[in-house]
Amino acid sequence: MQEDPIQFFDNYLFTPTAWEKAGPVWPIRLGRNIAKPNYHVGPRFTPYYSLHFVLEGEGSFLQNGSTYALSAGDIFCLFPRLTQEYYTSGHSPLKLAWVAFDGRMGLELCERIGVYPNYPYRSGACDPSVAAILDDFFDAVRDGERAQAADLGKLAHFYRLFDCLARTAPRPRSDDGAAHWLQRGKEYMEVHYAEGITIEEVSGYIGVDRTHFSKRFRQAYGISPIQYLQKLKMDAARLLLKETDSKLLEIAQSVGYPDVFSFSKTFKKFFGLSPSQYRYRK
Repeated sequence: MQEDPIQFFDNYLFTPTAWEKAGPVWPIRLGRNIAKPNYHVGPRFTPYYSLHFVLEGEGSFLQNGSTYALSAGDIFCLFPRLTQEYYTSGHSPLKLAWVAFDGRMGLELCERIGVYPNYPYRSGACDPSVAAILDDFFDAVRDGERAQAADLGKLAHFYRLFDCLARTAPRPRSDDGAAHWLQRGKEYMEVHYAEGITIEEVSGYIGVDRTHFSKRFRQAYGISPIQYLQKLKMDAARLLLKETDSKLLEIAQSVGYPDVFSFSKTFKKFFGLSPSQYRYRK
């Protein structure tokens, strides 16, 4: 480990490849330290996200006007352009690890693991499984993954880490969190509308009661989830009728209907024309 006036530390800096930067997020720094009794960082802000893991010791973390007491097993996140400060206690020095990352989906990734700009802390999230993945990440970087696919190796360790944290993440704490699971439900329908999904399956996927999901969805989007699901199917069917010569049964099954009858009945109710009538007047 290297040494400076406040800590012993390892710090690995990454330059993201074009492949990494084409994705939603990428790691840019991996580090760990053993704090000296005078360890104190900030006040300052960072231009990227930095997730910290408390491996041992005690301390304090301040961000966005709130203070969080740190102890072994906790995690906390430094969010871009917010002022942060963190320091060790005198009697039980901190031992930390961290991974910094950037990318257009950085905020969404943080939300997946249960940390938010207004609540950037989780108690006990760094369990033995997370610590083991961190050790693997450090081993791989220290050994110098110089192969052509080294960027894939970094991403694999990075996503393993966040996957493990996401599995134990609490449900969103606020209306911002509600907006997040509403968006997840909406996107789930947009991807899987043709696969015969039900609203029960959508609400189960996001972990919210169906009645509550339907009420909040209508408030947010002005349409019920079942109406939105039907609209997705009908818009796709209309496009297939306009741009292909596919048979009606093929189109019906392509948008999640088992037969022409149920498809045609819904289509006519939605557009005022049968599928055949719509096709002939396109």
